[in-house]
Amino acid sequence: MTVSIEFLLVIGYAICLALIAMVLEMMASFAHRRSVNFSTSGFVYHPERDIWRCPQDQHLFPVFSDSRQKHTVYRAPASACNSCPSKAACTDSSHGREIRRVEEAGIEFGMRRFHRAFSITLLTLAGVLILVDFAFAQTFWQRAALIALLFAFGSTIHKIAREIAS
Repeated sequence: MTVSIEFLLVIGYAICLALIAMVLEMMASFAHRRSVNFSTSGFVYHPERDIWRCPQDQHLFPVFSDSRQKHTVYRAPASACNSCPSKAACTDSSHGREIRRVEEAGIEFGMRRFHRAFSITLLTLAGVLILVDFAFAQTFWQRAALIALLFAFGSTIHKIAREIAS
């Protein structure tokens, strides 16, 4: 049984597109976690009291909340921040340090959602290539391999699309 070079190239290209989509998903998730952790580095959130505590043991209290946008702004008293020896490393605001806490759904609506849509586009393109090659496949095993890949890409697209919608 001989396999055509075109068949191998299409499968290889489709798998490369899927791998790029997977790497893009991992990078987007990493960047999201890193940006959230960076903006609150050294601060500890206490959900039972709905406050943040800074490294100098000062509290940031909620000063604004928007339930539609799903975010809350917390601020330390200006007097505490302005007299703090760590102010230069923490904030340049004379009104006190602010932290914006955004619920995951709100954050995912932005850049992470864009990356997921891009991943879906790459996987769809890979699926189209597989479908076109399916029309030219000459053996049962080639068609079975293409159907298996198409099923894998389709289920991944469905999973990512479901996460975007929720």
